[in-house]
Amino acid sequence: MNYYAIIVAGGTGRRMNTALPKQFIPLLDKPVLMHTIESFSRSSFNPKILLMLHPDYVDYWTELCEEYRFKIPHQILSGGAERFNSVKNALAETSDNAVIAVHDAVRPLVSTELINRIFSETQYHQAVIPAVESRDSIRLREAGSTRVIPRANILLVQTPQAFNGALLKQAYEQPYDSVFTDDASVVEALGQHVHVIDGESSNIKITYNEDLEIAALLLKRRTER
Repeated sequence: MNYYAIIVAGGTGRRMNTALPKQFIPLLDKPVLMHTIESFSRSSFNPKILLMLHPDYVDYWTELCEEYRFKIPHQILSGGAERFNSVKNALAETSDNAVIAVHDAVRPLVSTELINRIFSETQYHQAVIPAVESRDSIRLREAGSTRVIPRANILLVQTPQAFNGALLKQAYEQPYDSVFTDDASVVEALGQHVHVIDGESSNIKITYNEDLEIAALLLKRRTER
């Protein structure tokens, strides 16, 4: 069985209103993306790392790797207009007899332990995703008003999400739909069951500037242990 990790890093930093996309912003001692790749490189499943980058930033990433002497092997591929297109492009570089994990580049605190659990669960399930329970009260907006939703019924989905390779390729043959917010939603459109395991509260997605501060604090605590 071959193992792959598709790391999607095609964002351009619009939400953070920064000239530099968030995956390249320094987090303590190195860019965010390098922390992410390191976590996968430590996995006992030794996945081949496929890095999806916006074409405009390939040269910049190469320069960063030289500057930080970043030597972890990975294959750079061009991302598409949407996340869906980026993953589909990466799938063309994978074999059929494979387990494929897809991960957001801007989740740099994902633990290698979670990565290993995700890969391991694919021995029993064709689609595996991590999620955590909501800590906040949840309300649904509808018809000009809102109503409360039981918090126990809400799960906050994370990445990496791992799949049987043949299944994931079949799912990505479907036309793009705006409801495809992650890989699990693409696979579910085929009628495939998705198995959920416990994620990690520290596996945050860096979307806004304050997320960087939180990530730096969590990472510092982790390295001091």
